Amino acid sequence: MSDTLLLEFCSWLGAERRAGAMTVETYARDVQAFFSFCAEHTGETPSVNRLGTLRAADFRAFLARAAAGGDINATRARKLSALRTFFRYLHQRHGVDGTQLSLIARPRPKRPLPKALTPNDALTVTHDIGEATDTALEQARDTALMALLYGAGLRIAEALALNVGHIPAADDALRVTGKGNKQRIVPLLPAVRAAISAWLKLHPNPGREKPLFTGVRGGRLNASVVQKHLRDFRRQSGLPEHATPHALRHSFATHLLAGGADLRSIQELLGHASLSTTQRYTDVETSQLMDVWRRAHPRA
Repeated sequence: MSDTLLLEFCSWLGAERRAGAMTVETYARDVQAFFSFCAEHTGETPSVNRLGTLRAADFRAFLARAAAGGDINATRARKLSALRTFFRYLHQRHGVDGTQLSLIARPRPKRPLPKALTPNDALTVTHDIGEATDTALEQARDTALMALLYGAGLRIAEALALNVGHIPAADDALRVTGKGNKQRIVPLLPAVRAAISAWLKLHPNPGREKPLFTGVRGGRLNASVVQKHLRDFRRQSGLPEHATPHALRHSFATHLLAGGADLRSIQELLGHASLSTTQRYTDVETSQLMDVWRRAHPRA
């Protein structure tokens, strides 16, 4: 019965749903895997009537088995999608109630780990970014901006939104307005202050209400210009492709964590609303540690 049901489902999927051959093949494989699980889980071959009696716990058990077998969240989400489509077919053709399946939450794909630069690469960017431009004004501006991103962990949009008057007096911290207009206090390292000071000496119009970082025409600097300059620099300097403005913010957090800073302090400095967002950097540290172990240990 299950083989016939699977063939009918594939025919319906291709003819009525206009699904591509690859989708039909993938969904058929996923539904077949579910049939095999049901035969073991319930002790009988799946039939239309038996499938209609399955509870949410049965579907959860299937996904749990898949997770135990090594399926990542994205793979289990696809399998759940295949089952929902299959039970939609069962409802249309055989009147099977699939509401129990609607109770299952879709597994969320795991967010990729932030990609930080090595300390040496981050310092190369902040010290030498000026090599990507031709004028002293652009060189000083880009150096100050990269120093601010790495030295204070700012988002590129936060840095470019600053005005000259936002830069505090000596020994005072910088007040940053982040997402949702949430403000946070970030200390400025002496090296960052020095870079900003050098830039302000060349700033074409350093009035307090003027943009801190300006483009060649005097308006507020555009993020795409910054990204291009860093892209040109990383290619001529042999830096990795993930050397981006946002990677400097990731590097700020990762290097603080490696230096012994606690997560709560890093959360405040980054302006994260949730500590769970900041905790991703502990995974980065673990990942980097394992990479070092694999490269260095003779039995790895």
